Amino acid sequence: MRDNGRVSTGTSDLGPEQNSDGTRIPAAPPAVTRAAASTDLPEDRYLNRELSWLDFNARVLAVAEDRSQPVLERARFMAIFASNLDEFYMVRVAGLKRREQTGLSVRSADGLTPHEQLARISARNQDLVQRLGHVYLDELVPVLAANGIRVLHWDQLDAFEQERLTSYFQDHVFPVLTPLAVDPAHPFPYISGLSLNLAVTVADPDDGVRRFARVKVPDNVARLIRVEDDRAEEQATFLPLEDLIAAHLDKLFPGMDVTEHHIFRVTRNADLEVEEDRDEDLLQAMERELARRRFGPPVRLEITETMTEHMLELLLRELEVDRRDVVEVKGLLDPSCLFQLDKLQRPELKLPPFVPATHPAFAEGQLSQSIFATLREEDVLLHHPYDSFSTTVQRFIEHAAADPRVLAIKQTLYRTSGDSPIVNALIDAAEAGKQVVALVELKARFDEQANIQWARALEQSGVHVVYGLVGLKTHCKTALVVRQEGSTIRRYCHLGTGNYNPKTARMYEDLGLLTADPDVGSDLTDLFNVLTGYARHGEYRRILVSPQGIRNGIVERVEAEIEHARVGEPSGIRMKLNSLVDEQIIDALYRASQAGVPVRIVVRGICALKAGVAGLSDNIEVRSILGRFLEHSRVFHFVGADEHWVGSADMMHRNLDRRIETQVRVTDPKLTAQLEAILDSALDPFTRCWVLNAKGDWEASPREGERVRDHQVELLRRHGAKVS
Repeated sequence: MRDNGRVSTGTSDLGPEQNSDGTRIPAAPPAVTRAAASTDLPEDRYLNRELSWLDFNARVLAVAEDRSQPVLERARFMAIFASNLDEFYMVRVAGLKRREQTGLSVRSADGLTPHEQLARISARNQDLVQRLGHVYLDELVPVLAANGIRVLHWDQLDAFEQERLTSYFQDHVFPVLTPLAVDPAHPFPYISGLSLNLAVTVADPDDGVRRFARVKVPDNVARLIRVEDDRAEEQATFLPLEDLIAAHLDKLFPGMDVTEHHIFRVTRNADLEVEEDRDEDLLQAMERELARRRFGPPVRLEITETMTEHMLELLLRELEVDRRDVVEVKGLLDPSCLFQLDKLQRPELKLPPFVPATHPAFAEGQLSQSIFATLREEDVLLHHPYDSFSTTVQRFIEHAAADPRVLAIKQTLYRTSGDSPIVNALIDAAEAGKQVVALVELKARFDEQANIQWARALEQSGVHVVYGLVGLKTHCKTALVVRQEGSTIRRYCHLGTGNYNPKTARMYEDLGLLTADPDVGSDLTDLFNVLTGYARHGEYRRILVSPQGIRNGIVERVEAEIEHARVGEPSGIRMKLNSLVDEQIIDALYRASQAGVPVRIVVRGICALKAGVAGLSDNIEVRSILGRFLEHSRVFHFVGADEHWVGSADMMHRNLDRRIETQVRVTDPKLTAQLEAILDSALDPFTRCWVLNAKGDWEASPREGERVRDHQVELLRRHGAKVS
């Protein structure tokens, strides 16, 4: 709600209602409740969240299947597909299995029980894995070989190559292997999550008794072993490490007959559950929970198609895995190792490399002027990776750390890189005597250990480190610099859609606003007081803050567009985001469509909204863009109100209910024109994308033979990034 130009965060207590994932959600604001009651929306108006995610990963696989892509780019997308699927099972499938096993009857938004969802996931995933195996064996391997890159099995090597790799095995692999037998004196060994293993049967030559043994494929040795020793880039032959071990099992079991061996891999529940109310020290609680992660219950068993039935039965029994959780793989088990091929110096087999451009506001001609002087004159909208991260955001923090007139730096850190210049700058600032506050989110999934290490390093340097609010992840990307300028204290701000990570900033498409606007400075000051102290702030000036504030703010603006349409004024909604799941947001968009408001959405990943359905969403178009950069920014354009917003939050329950997120309104006409140009390009009818049809299927667009443009290539050209 608005009051004298200020925006309410809606920070009331959570109500008794539940999301489709079983979590509590806040009661809808009165305006939303009235609007919902006035429209009879069908019960089957949502697509399933988990199956929609699998559709997203199918689009990733489709890029790997695209023969117009360079072959090493296709290999990279196969690896992305595999690593995506690992995380999906470790988190989403694990959550569904936990609900199924505990008897929770919470149904998904589309009415499915956890058991029904798991059954559909299993069937859909097996189809995708079969597609992956076909593309790898029948397309990728032959095309790689035609370009001098071979991925072979042991029996495909010549005698000289086998002899050389036998020496390699003896010197580098054999010493780190530990065969584990299973018999009355040796229980079945613990199989760690995502580890690659050989299940081996050996027989005693004297009495013929067969025994099971497990050999773990070490993860500290390269998975794809280079066969040649001259390392010529034109010809590169690789052997999977498991093949090398399998060929030398006689060295591990001397005096025994190896009768069979098979590769398998277990995925375990890796979703952390930290009891924050119980644990006084969140950092210690996270360290304890990380130690438990590797012991989570299994949620998937991957096997090769050659595994015998009796071996599978043994693994199912000992690992306590349900048969429906078995995934039969044709070809390479765990193709995420294909990331290794990207290191080959074969530029002709990859997309052309690019060098991000320095934003014009900070170009060479402006170096004599400080970054603060630039921001006093104008706001700057950054678009990564087209605009360089290192010469803008990184420079902003480093400049602040070195400037003697800067009094304080406050920043949120959700994910960052191993050797982070941002963190190093904060350490330098603290050591120089500045007041430095870093809010380090310890619960950033799969980056927990790295963030714990950064938190300790920052604390040791004198940075005030806080870990956010109990029960909420701090996911917003914000930085506040406080500077003494004569008798005036001025605040400089950065609010972004992506992490302060210079490595991912070259691969993720994101937006960031650099500004010295006093209202934004006041907003971030208030927000950091909430994050670091006991403040309970209810209103902001130019930002929306979750929990609740973003959902309420977005729905309020959708309702305003409905009112514009009702009175015959121009209206429209354009959104670009990663995921669209929240039922209240989706229902508001349905009401907008029914009122005649044109709604156009670009969603990279999950979409639970049904598009183009007669009487429900006739005026809604949904499309998805995948390319060399991961489309990660969140942009909202409300046409009738002429409002433009960017921020860190997707329209998902976790973002809107269980995270601190920020959306900032962009007001400078020059910057809003940039946002509109981005949306125009993404929504251009000839832009290569997938379009969600009324049946819930994703169709490639434009159709074959039609003129097509690449959204990301066009933006590279517009920004002047150097592509070689």
